[in-house]
Amino acid sequence: MSNYLEFFKICGKLKTLKRTGWVNHGVELPESVSDHMYRMAMMGMCLDKKELIGEDGKEIDKMKIIKMALVHDLGESLVGDFTPHDKITKEEKYQLEKNAIIEITNTLSGEVGKEIFDLWQEYEDCKTNEALLVKDFDKFEMILQAYEYEKQPHQLENNIKLQTFFDSTRGKFHHPLFKSLALQLENDRK
Repeated sequence: MSNYLEFFKICGKLKTLKRTGWVNHGVELPESVSDHMYRMAMMGMCLDKKELIGEDGKEIDKMKIIKMALVHDLGESLVGDFTPHDKITKEEKYQLEKNAIIEITNTLSGEVGKEIFDLWQEYEDCKTNEALLVKDFDKFEMILQAYEYEKQPHQLENNIKLQTFFDSTRGKFHHPLFKSLALQLENDRK
C-alpha cells in the first residue's frame, strides 16, 4: 500500500534544498533542487514534435522526458546535492542516490515506485535518446541559471563569477537544439 503522505513530504524537501554549486559560489538566494527540476520538466513539455528526434533518428517520448526530469534528482531529498568538487567518487554518489531512490520508491505501490526507479536508472545509465536529452536539459538549465544570476544587480554588486559552470558544459551537449541554445547563451554573455 502506498504511503502518499510520506512520499509527498520527501518531495517537499527538494523545495528547501538549495543547489550546492550556487551556494558554494556565493550566489545570494540560490535556487532549490525543486526549482531546477521544474524548469527542466518545462523544457520537455514545450518541445515541438520536430525537436523530439534522437541522434539515431528515432522519436523521443515526450511524456517520458517530462517524468524523467521530475525524478532525476529525487534522491537528493535524502542525501543532498553533490557537486563534482565534493570529496565523493562518482560511484559513491551513484550508490548513495540509488539507495535513496529505493527508499523513496518503497513508500509507493510497486507499479508507481518501479516506474520512478526505472526512470531514474535510465537517466543514470544515459544510453537512451530520452536520457541523453534530459541530461542536456540538466546542463542547459544550469548554465541558463548561471546566466540569470550573473545579470542580477545584487549578484553584479557582489562580483559573482560563474564561468566554471559554462566551462563544465562546453562541448557536452548532444541534441542540436541545446547545442545551439548553449552557443546562443554564451554569445549573449559577451
